[in-house]
Amino acid sequence: QVHLVESGGGLVQPGGSLILSCVASGSDFSIYGMGWYRQAAAGQRDLVARQTTDGITKYGDSVKGRFTISRDIAKNTMTLQMNSLKPEDTAVYYCNADRVFLGAAPTPADYWGQGIQVTVSS
Repeated sequence: QVHLVESGGGLVQPGGSLILSCVASGSDFSIYGMGWYRQAAAGQRDLVARQTTDGITKYGDSVKGRFTISRDIAKNTMTLQMNSLKPEDTAVYYCNADRVFLGAAPTPADYWGQGIQVTVSS
């Protein structure tokens, strides 16, 4: 019922910057955690960054100091500012919303976007 849409991916050179955006749409829902995960061609889906409604922020070790996550909780939007990009950052990036409550339902659910490609190459 909650739809996540990513935008902003593409091709950038090493050392460059890129910003990803995600918007969650629907009605009568709340999201506790919203974040970015990525999956390289031969890898598993790993945490990039996540921020909760109560202000807890976590970054994956490989992106600390380079990436910055930001949420507009009221508007259900999120951005990821990526700086000093490396070829190792090349992956499909997925927007995630966790502990999503729909209406008065007692149990929350997780939602994922389609994923967008980020390629860092000369």
